[in-house]
Amino acid sequence: MSGPAHKDAGTVPRRGGLRRTLQGLSGRSRSANPPRVVAPADPLAAGADASHGVILYLEDICVSFDGFRALNDLTLYVLAGELRCIIGPNGAGKTTMMDVITGRTRPDGGSAWFGQSIDLLAHTEPEIAQAGIGRKFQKPTVFEQHTVFENLELAMAGNKAVWPTLFARLTGTQRDHIEEVLGIIGLSAQHQVRAGSLSHGQKQWLEIGMLLMQDPQVLLVDEPVAGMTPQETERTAELLTSLAGRHSVVVVEHDMDFVRSIASTVTVLHEGRVLAEGSIDQVQANPQVVEVYLGE
Repeated sequence: MSGPAHKDAGTVPRRGGLRRTLQGLSGRSRSANPPRVVAPADPLAAGADASHGVILYLEDICVSFDGFRALNDLTLYVLAGELRCIIGPNGAGKTTMMDVITGRTRPDGGSAWFGQSIDLLAHTEPEIAQAGIGRKFQKPTVFEQHTVFENLELAMAGNKAVWPTLFARLTGTQRDHIEEVLGIIGLSAQHQVRAGSLSHGQKQWLEIGMLLMQDPQVLLVDEPVAGMTPQETERTAELLTSLAGRHSVVVVEHDMDFVRSIASTVTVLHEGRVLAEGSIDQVQANPQVVEVYLGE
């Protein structure tokens, strides 16, 4: 298995020998340094190799549903450790893009790589999650009859077979990890509270914490502040911002005030492809973006 061959810096090698310049936010080109030949027998075991600075490569992705082109030659690169916001009108392809990344949808064409060594199109949804891509859907899905602590314990990476799970005992390291995540998501004081008793915002934070228990390299987060109070929205912004650097965080959101509060890089999708990319000020000043999205 291999990706496109390595080319000169400042260009993005493409299948079939095509090349495209990847423009940085400052207007300077940057190299996406495409995936190389896979060396280890099991690339999933080691996670993604982001040594070239890019953690996700989507190139020329096409997805059609009954003749409708949901993704239309979508090309997108996400850097290791960055917090990227994806915006766009309904039907722009945001959810389908995340479905391709996580293995829920197989594209009709194109390539999708996780770091330098993992071809996402060659793996199943569980394998991709195991490799280090976590996804949080808009509606929180927690175990409501269990405590916050128990939810994090159940989400911990490891053997999920019935007998090991029933008879497992937490090690000191595992307990420390849970307590660390409780602190990150701001629910230390609620660790013995049943998840069903939490507020909507707290459930969202708990689900993010459940993903963090698996130590993902990439977090895909779908409309995290929908239905939240202003205070919960502010806390969510702080949480997601704190995760960037250690994780790559990709947030799909419609709340532009929230996007402005967290994003240094915003990508606008329209009709299944990238319409614009840049800072929030650059995007909001783009006449095409105003016409198809912000002006609605």
